[in-house]
Amino acid sequence: MAAATRAGVVTAGLDMLPAVALVALLVQVPGGMGPASAGQIEGRPPIGQMSPLQALIDAARPGAVIDVPAGVYEGDFVVDRPVRLLGHGRPRLLGSGAGSVVRIRADDVVIEGFDIDGRLGGDLARDSSGIHIAASRVVVRDCRIVRAIFGVYLREAHGAAIERTEIEGVRGKDPGEQGSGIHVWNTTGFRLLDNSVRYARDGFYLQSSTHGTVARNTVSEVRYGLHYMFSDDNVFEDNLFERSAAGAALMYSKRLVFRRNRFVRNRGFNSVGLLLKTCDQVVAEDNLIADNGRGIFLEGSYENTFRRNLIAQSDVAVVLYDSSGRNRFEGNAFVGNLSPLQLVGRRTDTVFDRNYWSDGDAIDLDADGIGDRPYRLSNVFDHLRGNLTAADLFAQSLGASVLSAAERAFPVLEPVPVVDQHPLTRPPALRDVPALPPDPIRVAGWGVAGSIAGLAFGAAVLWSGRRRPAKRWSGQTPREAP
Repeated sequence: MAAATRAGVVTAGLDMLPAVALVALLVQVPGGMGPASAGQIEGRPPIGQMSPLQALIDAARPGAVIDVPAGVYEGDFVVDRPVRLLGHGRPRLLGSGAGSVVRIRADDVVIEGFDIDGRLGGDLARDSSGIHIAASRVVVRDCRIVRAIFGVYLREAHGAAIERTEIEGVRGKDPGEQGSGIHVWNTTGFRLLDNSVRYARDGFYLQSSTHGTVARNTVSEVRYGLHYMFSDDNVFEDNLFERSAAGAALMYSKRLVFRRNRFVRNRGFNSVGLLLKTCDQVVAEDNLIADNGRGIFLEGSYENTFRRNLIAQSDVAVVLYDSSGRNRFEGNAFVGNLSPLQLVGRRTDTVFDRNYWSDGDAIDLDADGIGDRPYRLSNVFDHLRGNLTAADLFAQSLGASVLSAAERAFPVLEPVPVVDQHPLTRPPALRDVPALPPDPIRVAGWGVAGSIAGLAFGAAVLWSGRRRPAKRWSGQTPREAP
């Protein structure tokens, strides 16, 4: 392949699991309990596995731009100096099948505009990836990565940015045989922006990584959309996590912020939209958490705040363990959930205040928008469900509905008094909560039904101040109180 250097430019020719089992599985990472270790760093590929681009990189001066024209380039290569690889016409990097296709080992590298095929090669123990980064301030932009064990792996890659990159694993492959779409290990100041991930083990896996921004990404059809351990002070905004066992499963972390994300259609027996285990001081505001087996799941977590979220049409809106404390739910809308609360344990000091409950029967004689009596979240069946495993098998049965209704009418038993002291009688203004995205799997057959449901929702909102139970949710976000 011809090469010319000029002015610094080089030119080249999951089955879903019960909630308790899900939590137990979350802490089982490679290597046993606790944080996993990164694998051995892959170095320069041997001659027989080397890409023809390796010679161009070796000849480039620091700071050079390597323009790569369209074509197929077979083999792997290492980038060991600060250069920019710029693909024109979507050149295809076809890996050797023996390890990571692109191995970045120098700071300040940029790789942009490539299609990368991992060829199903490498192994988990070596963290084999489409792009493996073990350097600082690296930028990956506008790439597409397929058939790689890991899509992009950040290993102590401080200040790295992954932008507008599409990652697809292997459809139908067991999660235990795959890596994550984007894996971040022991990295600070990272940015994951406008990416999409499908068919990986987890969409994003973050471990021991702090001060990052994860925004405007789409993750679907994986095990956990966001899997997370020992990572503090990160911000998640405007992401979509859908059709997985868990939208987000977070553990052992503090001071996280979630704004305007969508955790939707994570369905299966006890699947979860947003799960926090031993997480403290999390702020979740203006998120859409809809059509999940369990909406929000809290265990061993303290001082978390949930405000102005829409939690809709899930089997249980909130699963709360009594090992959690000093959490607060305020200004949220709970719409069309089969049950508002599943309390596991005997007591809680979590505060529910000024939320809207679509199944409430609040009286508002002074028309101030606040019910004249508290809304009671707990009932006998939900107490049994939270403390007897077998009870959950009857969650949607007629007997469960009868028991709950009878106990509300004749409250002779009061196992745990969980109430919202000031329930809203009209939906709050949720202008920043994103709308439910269309479901590509069902859109063809349900387009007309969805339109009718939308009209029905509008009518329900207009009448909500007068008659508030809304048994089903249309999929549209309430924008302001009537």
